[in-house]
Amino acid sequence: MVISTELRIDAKRLAARLEALGAVGAIAGGGVCRLALTAEDRAGRDLVAGWMRELGLSVTVDAIGNVIGVREGLESGAPVMAGSHIDTVRTGGRYDGNLGVLGALEVIQTLNDAGLTTRRPLAVAFFTNEEGARFNPDMMGSLVYVGGLPLDEALATVGIDGESVGDCLKKIGYDGPAPCGQPEVHAYVELHVEQGPVLDLDGITIGAVEGVQGISWTEFAVLGVSNHAGTTPMRLRHDAGYVACAIANHAREIARSLGGDQVATVGAIKLSPNLVNVIANQAVFTVDLRNTDEAVLQDAERRLHAFAAEVAKAEGVELSHRSLARFEPVAFNPHVVNLVEATARRLGHTVRRLPSGAGHDAQMLARICPAGMIFVPSVAGISHNVKEFTALPDLEAGANVLLHTLLALAK
Repeated sequence: MVISTELRIDAKRLAARLEALGAVGAIAGGGVCRLALTAEDRAGRDLVAGWMRELGLSVTVDAIGNVIGVREGLESGAPVMAGSHIDTVRTGGRYDGNLGVLGALEVIQTLNDAGLTTRRPLAVAFFTNEEGARFNPDMMGSLVYVGGLPLDEALATVGIDGESVGDCLKKIGYDGPAPCGQPEVHAYVELHVEQGPVLDLDGITIGAVEGVQGISWTEFAVLGVSNHAGTTPMRLRHDAGYVACAIANHAREIARSLGGDQVATVGAIKLSPNLVNVIANQAVFTVDLRNTDEAVLQDAERRLHAFAAEVAKAEGVELSHRSLARFEPVAFNPHVVNLVEATARRLGHTVRRLPSGAGHDAQMLARICPAGMIFVPSVAGISHNVKEFTALPDLEAGANVLLHTLLALAK
């Protein structure tokens, strides 16, 4: 089968689906709050699964709630899969995750309209709890799919509101009967907004993603002693709030000293009793460390934990910690990366190879099949924010690169 490079997706149709899905869980400012396995997530799932069925896909839901639609090929066998996620953070945008799923659906509709059937089957997937905003770890659905997290452990996970994954799946009707990890996947490609500033600042349309940074999420708990803020001398304090702030500040210093791709973030912190005139006796906070180099990431972790133990001892407080997520850096399949780059150039787009600073389902699928990603620019690098925006011509370019990349892999 010869596919013309003139074959193109319908950008207005893609934009209309993005707008319709963005209306589910819409919040002020144009953003979206669709936390995993909430009523809003169920409504989004129903909408997207309905579109899958309208396009003639055979839709299955597995035991962790991953939704997969398969389009038959001329031959049977493992499909070439595309997709992402539709859950969001609490103050999310309309493109993160959603573009990968709806871009893949637009590819299917484009092929349907053209009357074309690929040799291999094609599949469109959206995976459960990619964001990790309600349940840890992030990328949970794809991690279970590839066998990296036991299903029972995932279902028993309790979220930030005290509810378990298993109970929430049942509540929204997405505790599916299909076994996890099916179908087997021949190759996986994920279209995504960059969520960073590189492509936008440099005026590049397509990113051929070479890999994903390693991620280390740690939750620290500090136990000190509450006392009066005005009458307790500094030398006699056991201040959990001070220790938390000192560790947070040192995490930034670690990132600065290591340089390169090292980043560090304290994204959640809770003090108790959380009163203006009382020394905090408890602090619970998170530290997110990321790097493309596993050895450097381990060095950052060692430095962080050594300093945390030192400052806790000096202040006379108890310190404990637990890992929330830990993933090594992932290198994507060279053939898929080369194919994305070559396809973008063939379609007349500027392209750059770059790593991903954010985690994605593609890094999990890379454990079981050749995988890669296509980035399109995020204006000003803004993401996980209601102001997240990617211009329609860039959305169109990314979806067309996805179309022809999938065709090449499925032929």
